[in-house]
Amino acid sequence: MANLRPIEIKLVDELTGMSSGYILDFSNRTFAEFFQDEIGVDIYDEAYNEDTGSKGKRLRAFLRKAQPLAVARLLTALWEYREIARIEAGQEETIHNCWARLSDIVERLGGSALPSHDQQPPEEAIATKPEAERHGPLETERQKLRDEFLQLYGMSPQPRGYAFEGFLTRLFDAWKLDARGGFRNTGEQIDGSFVHTNEVYLMEAKWQSEKTNAATLHAFQVKVSERPLWARGMFISYEGFSDDAFAAFSSRQIILMDGMDILDILSRGLHLDEVIREKLRHAVERKKPFARTRELFP
Repeated sequence: MANLRPIEIKLVDELTGMSSGYILDFSNRTFAEFFQDEIGVDIYDEAYNEDTGSKGKRLRAFLRKAQPLAVARLLTALWEYREIARIEAGQEETIHNCWARLSDIVERLGGSALPSHDQQPPEEAIATKPEAERHGPLETERQKLRDEFLQLYGMSPQPRGYAFEGFLTRLFDAWKLDARGGFRNTGEQIDGSFVHTNEVYLMEAKWQSEKTNAATLHAFQVKVSERPLWARGMFISYEGFSDDAFAAFSSRQIILMDGMDILDILSRGLHLDEVIREKLRHAVERKKPFARTRELFP
């Protein structure tokens, strides 16, 4: 996927020195640490090893291959790193209008306007955006969610099940999806709900040693089907789904997610609302309720 036009690549090159093979003042070690800390990506993975394998070539490969929002986050992080170094060194900016030009690129890719340090941004760029336009959690919150998810592994089964439901509420809330915790109606227990593009989804969450089978999916689909026609459902099974679940189950109103999907979202700079959208589209187009996040966002 080509995220940047040639003229935009030229600006990134001017800002970072990419065409020289080097990036700012990064060593190989600090370059790897920067990518891991800011984006959650191993930039020395073979996927980014092109031509000489230099830092510049790897950055160019990432800009071309990564999802637009991940590129936006990277450009923002590189800008902040460069700006701090420039200001601390007492250097004047030598690239004409670079803040506004790069900020336009970042916003086009789905990010927020770049932070401004000693430059005065245009009023329209610094205007506070409505809450609904904010896209996803800050990186610190994303990291906390990832750490919380990984800590669930060490818990015993019963408390882990309750903790998993609470974690999912916080996860969906981080993307402003109006999540609600579990509730009980007469004769049924619902693990939670959330709202995505004005559609209400019921949630079912399972963290158990066995993969979820077709009978369990059927039972959840019955719960959803007893609601108004516009109701949807998401079944989240940490261990995934058995082969018979797909052979014997035909989804009508529900989509599926597993533990690896969650880890990919939190580790790869993806956005939960976009993953839901693509899962729903895959279910409608392919008549399959489950597709791994890494297949939808390679």
